Amino acid sequence: MIYSLDKINEMAEGDQDFITSVISVFLEEVPEDLDGLEKAIKDRDYENVYKLAHKIKPNVDILGMEQTRARALEIETLGKNTGNFDEIEEKFPLLKKDVLQVVSELKNDFNL
Repeated sequence: MIYSLDKINEMAEGDQDFITSVISVFLEEVPEDLDGLEKAIKDRDYENVYKLAHKIKPNVDILGMEQTRARALEIETLGKNTGNFDEIEEKFPLLKKDVLQVVSELKNDFNL
């Protein structure tokens, strides 16, 4: 398991509906943002690479996915600073792999 519910549990203070809601939003939004990020990378669209990586970052952070958050931050920074696209393309598959793994785990763990 590469995610942790510690931050969500702390925020939820025992409210299971809140936890389920946060997980549902993650499952709904993050795969879409990931697809958009992949397209922005293929299109070499720095602005959208920056925006989408920035949007993904807090969503993976709330699930305690520190390495994934760090990768999103690296991609965000490269997009913002119009960095080397080869470097962005190199980092993205690891981000995608982690996010898709967590999406699968969350769907199983929460029966969603």
